[in-house]
Amino acid sequence: MLQASLADGTAHRRSVFELFARRLPDGRRFGVVAGINRLLDALERFRFDEQTIAFLADRGIVDQATRDWLADYRFSGDIAGYADGEIFFPGSPVLVVESSFAEAVLLETVFLSILNHDSAVASAASRMTWWAGGRPCIEMGSRRTHEEAAVASALAAYIAGFATTSNLEAARRFGIPSAGTAAHSFTLLHDSERDAFVSQVDALGKGTTLLVDTYDLTEAVRTAIEVTGTELGAVRLDSGDLPSLAGQVREQLDALGATRTRVIVTSDLDEFQIAALAPASVDGYGVGTSLVTGSGYPTCGFVYKLVAREDATGTMIPVAKKSPDKTSIGGRKYALRRRSAAGVAELELIGVGERPVDDGDDRELLRPLVEAGKIIGRTTPAESQAHHLKVRDELPRSASQLSRGEPAIPTEYIGDIRARNPFAPRSAI
Repeated sequence: MLQASLADGTAHRRSVFELFARRLPDGRRFGVVAGINRLLDALERFRFDEQTIAFLADRGIVDQATRDWLADYRFSGDIAGYADGEIFFPGSPVLVVESSFAEAVLLETVFLSILNHDSAVASAASRMTWWAGGRPCIEMGSRRTHEEAAVASALAAYIAGFATTSNLEAARRFGIPSAGTAAHSFTLLHDSERDAFVSQVDALGKGTTLLVDTYDLTEAVRTAIEVTGTELGAVRLDSGDLPSLAGQVREQLDALGATRTRVIVTSDLDEFQIAALAPASVDGYGVGTSLVTGSGYPTCGFVYKLVAREDATGTMIPVAKKSPDKTSIGGRKYALRRRSAAGVAELELIGVGERPVDDGDDRELLRPLVEAGKIIGRTTPAESQAHHLKVRDELPRSASQLSRGEPAIPTEYIGDIRARNPFAPRSAI
């Protein structure tokens, strides 16, 4: 596409690309944006070095004129987008890229790969932390995904409310809190469970978390308190009927005087199991596989589409696909979260070619991220998490439901639009 458009002169036409999802996965009432800061980092590094140019030449992939253009590539346009931690719905213009066609079209794959992955993890993580009800969640999924995806997943989970990660590389890169526990192999290494507990406590102190279900659970809890007194930080359960066992362990700890020792549960948890554990005597959750795989939906289905471009006269015109089931809406988008006087989200209001008017209670969603090629929109992980928890609180309570249903709020379009809303709930079509 680049080589052909450079040759015919259209590569330099002003263009607007938009990244959005046509629908949410079944059972999801909202999605969560994550990966914006990683995307900005990737954009800053997006270059075609000598080795890359040589590869393109050796394979005959593009011609000399295109290689010369790529060698000097620097993104010089503007990007606006939803912040890390923001809520999105079908049709939400999560990212709006304005530049020449050539500069913007090259970014499609890198932008989609980052945001589809990170937002899928964050969308699952938010459901988990919502149902955890203030009990901390620990990200523990590194062994269940690609090593780099593990680092990205840890950050996405933190943005959506997870308290800590067991991935130390994520802690090093992003400054997010880390925590972890011993595995069964550590207990099995020692001649007795007592020896393992003594070793761990001697090395890490009484505030550590002891894994108590390698052998006999009741005996392990008794031994743990004998070793630490009543100052043990936590015990971890990793198997069995967790609601029942958590209650049993809580009673035993209290009877032994260890009333402040927390009970942490793991074992292939997801948002449904966390919700089921809400009445149980549980103080925290460790979540792995379901988290890093988006709890069954490892992508958000984001697409990156040209929605406006300059014509031969220099006029910007809307453009859109009309393919069955893949319809999009042409025109540059602006977005507001319409809220009631009480601050409850009611509508995703999207202006096509014009900005929706704030009626006094609304919140603008698109933030400047890049201006004339300069990155201006970075946030810290802590800021992103705080933003997410704040905007999630705006949603109607029905958004927390785990059953199938429509998005928590509808999406409505205003402005120069001549097609029906392709992102309307199925019941409205």
